Amino acid sequence: MKIYSTRHGQTDYNKKDLILGNTNIELNSTGLAQAQALSEDIKKSGIKLDIIISSPLKRALKTAQIIAEGNDVRLVTDDRLREWDYGSYEGLHRMTEGFYESKREFGVRMGGTGESILQVAHRVYSVLDDVISEYKGKNVLLVSHGGICRVIETYFNNMTTDQYISWFMGNCQLIEYDTEDCL
Repeated sequence: MKIYSTRHGQTDYNKKDLILGNTNIELNSTGLAQAQALSEDIKKSGIKLDIIISSPLKRALKTAQIIAEGNDVRLVTDDRLREWDYGSYEGLHRMTEGFYESKREFGVRMGGTGESILQVAHRVYSVLDDVISEYKGKNVLLVSHGGICRVIETYFNNMTTDQYISWFMGNCQLIEYDTEDCL
């Protein structure tokens, strides 16, 4: 079984390097072009997707819709793939004092009122467990967000804390995981 993971296309928040969690904004023109290019790349590569599962947030859902239409594949949403709730950090610049350090505190709610890494990992791991159980032998694309993609990476690959907090996934980057290699 193959699970593919991608992060949504670019938004204006991404362009300005702002922290974007649950603020529900659209893709910008670059993001739309990135999603279209990824859709075409998937088709040209010969990857045959059986289903796309997307975060319901607009930026991820639009990315998923473009890929689904271009590859004639069914699309469903799963709320557990929504981005990490960054609490009071939402909308601030990524270099805001304390943000980077907060990623090291796995049991502390981000920005005081958001989600802890442990809470995010719990919901993302449960999606992955369900996908592996329900779609055995299929090719599944998960369309989500940077923070969620980071947690997906930990499901399949060991990461130290330093590796975790510095891991980054680009907009519309595609990563393939073979469940036979790691489970």
